[in-house]
Amino acid sequence: MKTLYLCRHAKSSWADPGMDDFDRPLNERGQRNAPFMAGLFKERGEPVDLIVSSPANRALTTAKAFASALHLPADRFKQDGNIYLAERHTLSHIVNELPASADRVLLFGHNPGFTELLDHLSDAGVDNLPTCGMVRIDLPVDEWEQVTKGCGTLVWFDYPKRHAGQD
Repeated sequence: MKTLYLCRHAKSSWADPGMDDFDRPLNERGQRNAPFMAGLFKERGEPVDLIVSSPANRALTTAKAFASALHLPADRFKQDGNIYLAERHTLSHIVNELPASADRVLLFGHNPGFTELLDHLSDAGVDNLPTCGMVRIDLPVDEWEQVTKGCGTLVWFDYPKRHAGQD
């Protein structure tokens, strides 16, 4: 069994319209939500073997908040430039190429690709994975390369606005 967690980056800033999209930081809400959601994830007690993040500033900052909360060693934290603004088929390929040694992987990235990947893998019918939204998808496979359309089950879906004071 493999477990895939998807987390969309926390809310980002549009304060500098001239800033390159890749470099946009988290806004104040995002800076609150990332450690908050990381803390909730830690409380779930679900182990993670590997974090893989888009290198875009907003995704990487969100991923680092989780890595810190989980006390994840540096060798279990990777960046993959192909995740940045990737479409569903690219994300599917990334999942299929995950290392066999990692049974529980947490990916950090962007919409619309993450919502599309969620629905592709689980047939969950989720319209939108909100900022700093997370899902757990259980995949009844032995190898990541066996992950295909509809093979997963959405186990849980959480996001900051479900929690008081995290708007």
